[in-house]
Amino acid sequence: MKIAVVGTGYVGLVTGTCLAETGNQVTCVDINEQKVKMMKEGQLPIYEPGLEILFHRNISENRLQFTTNLADAIADAKIIFLALPTPPGGDGSADLSYVLGAAKDIAKLVKDYKVIVTKSTVPVGTADKVKAVLNENTTVECAVVSNPEFLREGVAVEDFMKPDRVVVGTMDERARKLMAELYAPYVRQGNPVIFMDERSSELTKYAANSFLATKISFMNEVANLCELVGADVDMVRRGIGADERIGKRFLFSGIGYGGSCFPKDVQALAKSAEEKKYDFKILNAVMDVNEIQKKILVEKLRDYYKDGLKGKKFALWGLAFKPETDDIREAPALYIIDELLKDGAEVIAFDPEGMPNVKKILGDKISYATNRYDALDGADALLIITEWSVFRTPDFEFMKEKLKAPVIFDGRNLYDLDRVKECGFYYNSIGRKVVS
Repeated sequence: MKIAVVGTGYVGLVTGTCLAETGNQVTCVDINEQKVKMMKEGQLPIYEPGLEILFHRNISENRLQFTTNLADAIADAKIIFLALPTPPGGDGSADLSYVLGAAKDIAKLVKDYKVIVTKSTVPVGTADKVKAVLNENTTVECAVVSNPEFLREGVAVEDFMKPDRVVVGTMDERARKLMAELYAPYVRQGNPVIFMDERSSELTKYAANSFLATKISFMNEVANLCELVGADVDMVRRGIGADERIGKRFLFSGIGYGGSCFPKDVQALAKSAEEKKYDFKILNAVMDVNEIQKKILVEKLRDYYKDGLKGKKFALWGLAFKPETDDIREAPALYIIDELLKDGAEVIAFDPEGMPNVKKILGDKISYATNRYDALDGADALLIITEWSVFRTPDFEFMKEKLKAPVIFDGRNLYDLDRVKECGFYYNSIGRKVVS
């Protein structure tokens, strides 16, 4: 099947590459000429495990192409995916200008029936707005489908190739058949393609991410209570996670959620509710807890260093909002760094993938280490921000030689309490007793 993907951000590039992998002819289109040139030359603009192999294979076999020419991209395509940014506006609502602008451009170019799919995360009612734009700018019959993505950064290729479920919102029977045909290779093991109306599909995406964010904020609240009552949040997590009604996933406490999805999706759903004059109390609490949690390590530092943080040097392990990605959007690390700099502290950071993106934002406001141990040289304490695997089993004795003092503040609960105690560290984590 011939497919066009408009937008080559994280979702668009993964979608286009994975669709090409099952034999489809995919053309990805983007207005960024430098980015298109880069991809044509075989360079990936993002880091995502497993994507590079599929990317190069499908380019070499001429199933995956890139262009800046929208007309060429959609000319023979049966399905057109819109994978465009929907950034939060000043009031928290999703900005649909990119999606609706692309729909208008497409409408002026189409000459036959097309299925236009919103892959971007969009508020309820967006499909209706896209249909209205099409009707205003073309007399050619087109179907508009909502097909939200459920890709987890770090395992996005696996998520696309072997999805738990595929959600498709459409009331157009012709579009339904095309989408069923398109996704058939990905659900051969029996996982469902769930068809529904467009509005239900749009809400499903927001509801899923908001529920997962709620689990995270809930466990962070439990962790904070654990510290006050002398309980261990890891034990509590194991105890409740064994209940199949609750499940084990998204129960790890830490320093809050970040990334491109959870913050803006929770905010957008709360804003949509507000527009309908509905007070979504849980979501507002989820966001409040997350804002506090992102800075909780700094509060622990301020409590520990009674004379203030000015002049102190802190090593940060991790910058990306989660491991196995270079994505720093809404990353807790950025909030922590900002607070540390305000207090007059010096920061030196290491992240396996996220440093180039942080440099674009912070420049030389902080220092960057070439490896995790070099970041420790002369530092007053280590702050663990992202749970990369490389940070899980360090050489503690070597760390003590590097650090000015054996002090660790762990925002991801990576280490066993008894182990760090044996090694002679002061160790302050989330929702567990302090080792001193």
